[in-house]
Amino acid sequence: MPRNLLIPDDEMRKITLFSLMMAAFMIFGFQQTDAKRKPDTLRVLYWNIQNGMWADQHNNYDNFVEWVRKYDPDVCIWAEAKSRYVSHQNVKMKEEDHYLIKGWGELAARYGHQYWEHGGHRDGFPQVVTSKYPIEVINQIVGEESDVIVSHGAGHFLLKIAGKKINIVTLHTWPQKYAFDAEDRKASIAEHGGDAYRLREMQYICQNTIGQSRNAEKELWLMAGDFNARSIKDKEIYGWPDDDSRYWVHNYILEYTPYIDVIRERYPDEFHETVSWPSRIDFVYCSPALYKMITDAYVVRDEWTGNIVKHEKFAFKYPSDHRPILVDIKLR
Repeated sequence: MPRNLLIPDDEMRKITLFSLMMAAFMIFGFQQTDAKRKPDTLRVLYWNIQNGMWADQHNNYDNFVEWVRKYDPDVCIWAEAKSRYVSHQNVKMKEEDHYLIKGWGELAARYGHQYWEHGGHRDGFPQVVTSKYPIEVINQIVGEESDVIVSHGAGHFLLKIAGKKINIVTLHTWPQKYAFDAEDRKASIAEHGGDAYRLREMQYICQNTIGQSRNAEKELWLMAGDFNARSIKDKEIYGWPDDDSRYWVHNYILEYTPYIDVIRERYPDEFHETVSWPSRIDFVYCSPALYKMITDAYVVRDEWTGNIVKHEKFAFKYPSDHRPILVDIKLR
């Protein structure tokens, strides 16, 4: 079972303070979401859970498990799915103390998922897929040294459900303003090196997943992750010109793949941020055939995820620095 880490009294007071803050925010209310779903649907939940759900690991992940069970997803896609830091501290764990990723089978079973797999990764930021259905690993993507390194890795998985084959692609692109391979970081930032590197990662991921199919528009594909890039579809929020480098990643997806931006397509006149500031960097994309089967999709803003609270001393946030995205798909 997950370890119940000992927490000093001063840290416990901080945790209690955050709990009281969350309760206060609940009183004032947020945009609520409905956990219920229609029959015969496949529910997919994506969330960047910040360092292996760092905010709840001290609590044996009880809040996390209860929250997942509330929405009862059939498939979960977790970004940053590895334990990295001591509970409520900016102190890295020893490798032998990491519960995740090796503990995902045990943790997923607590919310009803029997199967789990992880994508390829070179560092401490893997993606994990858990499911009520068997998962076939098609490709664990890390990139090529001579071509482009996919910094946090990616994955291509296949689920066979109700006689249908559903391709799941997970990713988490490079987060910095300078390129992953930059020797001079300041010069790289000036040259939009981070945006260019994310574009190279995205090209590599798409070319090695959906780009391998000759009939992708008619097949069932879903791609989800933390893209660390903005979409030109949200340009009214950002106010940047159409040729801004921060749009490059999503311009490539929209122009060179059949993927549809699920949230923006369903809410063309609304902006649904996925972090604690006016920004959307988490996305779910679907092929046209799969998009037609979607009955509901939204960024989850409930009593736990509706407000993101920053730690008073460092950058980590509660319950995560990202919000989840939920998608319901009619399979029958």
